Amino acid sequence: MPLRPLPRHFGWLTPAIAVLALALGFATFQFSEERGIDALIERGRQRLDLYEASLEREIDKYAFFPATLGLERDVVDLLLNGGPDRAAAINHYLEQLNQRAGSLSIYVLDATGHVIATSNWNQPDSFLGEDLTYRAYFGDAIAGRNGRFFGIGTTKGEPGYYLSSPILIDGRPNGVAVVKVSLEQLEQSWTTVEAPVFVADENGVVILASVPSWKFTAVRPLDDRSRGELARSLHYNARPLPPLGLLPERVMPRRRAELVDLQRPRDEVAQVFPVSGRFLAQTEPLSGNGWTLTVLSPYGDVASMAWTQAALAGLGGAFLAILAVALNQRRSRIHERLRAREALQRAHDELELKVEERTRTLKAAQDELVHAGKLAVIGQMSAGLAHELNQPLAALQTLSDNTVKFLERGLMQDATSNLALIGELVAHMGTLTSQLKSFARKSSGTPRPVPVGRAIDNALLMLDRRLTGGRVTPDISVEPAGIAALADANRLEQILVNLIANALDALDGSVEPRLAVSAVKSGDRVQIVVADNGPGLTVDARARLFEPFFTTKDSGGGLGLGLAISAGIARDFGGSLAAIDSESGGAAFVLDLAAAQLTEA
Repeated sequence: MPLRPLPRHFGWLTPAIAVLALALGFATFQFSEERGIDALIERGRQRLDLYEASLEREIDKYAFFPATLGLERDVVDLLLNGGPDRAAAINHYLEQLNQRAGSLSIYVLDATGHVIATSNWNQPDSFLGEDLTYRAYFGDAIAGRNGRFFGIGTTKGEPGYYLSSPILIDGRPNGVAVVKVSLEQLEQSWTTVEAPVFVADENGVVILASVPSWKFTAVRPLDDRSRGELARSLHYNARPLPPLGLLPERVMPRRRAELVDLQRPRDEVAQVFPVSGRFLAQTEPLSGNGWTLTVLSPYGDVASMAWTQAALAGLGGAFLAILAVALNQRRSRIHERLRAREALQRAHDELELKVEERTRTLKAAQDELVHAGKLAVIGQMSAGLAHELNQPLAALQTLSDNTVKFLERGLMQDATSNLALIGELVAHMGTLTSQLKSFARKSSGTPRPVPVGRAIDNALLMLDRRLTGGRVTPDISVEPAGIAALADANRLEQILVNLIANALDALDGSVEPRLAVSAVKSGDRVQIVVADNGPGLTVDARARLFEPFFTTKDSGGGLGLGLAISAGIARDFGGSLAAIDSESGGAAFVLDLAAAQLTEA
């Protein structure tokens, strides 16, 4: 039923609902954004710990190498005494050690900063003789400290991490041992991470990054003085060090994070920055070297989720408000709907009663129609049955008269023989009459196990005179013997009588008439097939075969109810009746019924 229109004093309702939706949306956005940021920060902390541990583990693998070289007696001997033979032996030793360790290079410097032995002694870009006093790691080591330095090599332009240790002789630094290692394998493992990550050195220059194009960019602006010093020291081998492009938007000191915008540059280097947008930046200092580790967690999903939840909250609030108004209106119409429902229920109950009554009437009419079909079959067989009974009756009359005469003459053996013949004739007539009586009786219709072979034999017995008159010898096959179907015995025999009678009609006039009745059990089903080699069925006849009052016989040959009644009986038993082409060229009817298990008496 349509809702009643809102009264005029409800004119304030629309703006009130709009204000409610906006308020709910704003509050939900704030709450959802804060929750999303908290979750993002927690995941970022976990990533920071993981990346820091992996970086320290990668560096610590080589941390002991420089100090170990200072303990080698041959290295100390080279620093004290020199000589080409000693230098050649150390070169070979450093070459083998570098190959086993997987480092980029290992070399030894004297107190003046010149390379006196190196693992790449036999390569065109060998370090032998180079003056490396300008490198910070040499200054740290010659002063007695371990040196840590990330830079780009001036010989090959290959970036790497340098670890140096002083070589002490009599307690004083007399040389420096250096190992250069590559961190590219670690970087490659970072390229598959969900959130971008980079490491900046003490100068604010990105030296490691999950995005390759971020390397050797400046996290913070570099003034001219700083750029000049870095250029003179060849720290980054004259790299331009463009800005990374991180613009802070919102600082969160309590959470140790900030919201930043990574802008895509508009100049010619724009193509080398594949990642841009808003991120939640979390930075952690790395101990011992002045480096910082930064994780950029994408903020877009948090904002999208917050806006989505805000919109849903606003729409939900507006919907609830509108629903409340609608329920208020609905309440005023409940009584009318209940009365209408009661009236509809009464009409429905009356209709159910009428349907049930008509169903009973239809069932009774169907039963009467089935019984009428039986009586029609009996009427068609009456002439044959009369002939079957008249012959035994005439024989009985003759045999009884002769028996009296034999008794009068004392011919006991002949009289006994006649009496035996009279008994056989009486038994045959009893079989005919009892079969006819059983077929004509109304069946209960309750399905029960029925022996299929017995039903076929009874149906053939009812039509025995037609079979004999038409010179038809049926081919009977029941596999396996003793199978049973779930049906009613009388109704199953009626179906078989109808099918066999129709087959005999089709065989009328055939030179070599053939009739086959077979039964096969397949799984939990039984198929009974009645086939002939008659003219078969046309396409039009097959389409209308089971329609009531449709017949292919000449006028007066039948009412066209036999197959319709048989198909209805099969459906009552949960089965089906269908017509197919016979292998012998005629027609075949397949009766499909549920299989049953015979119970022993």
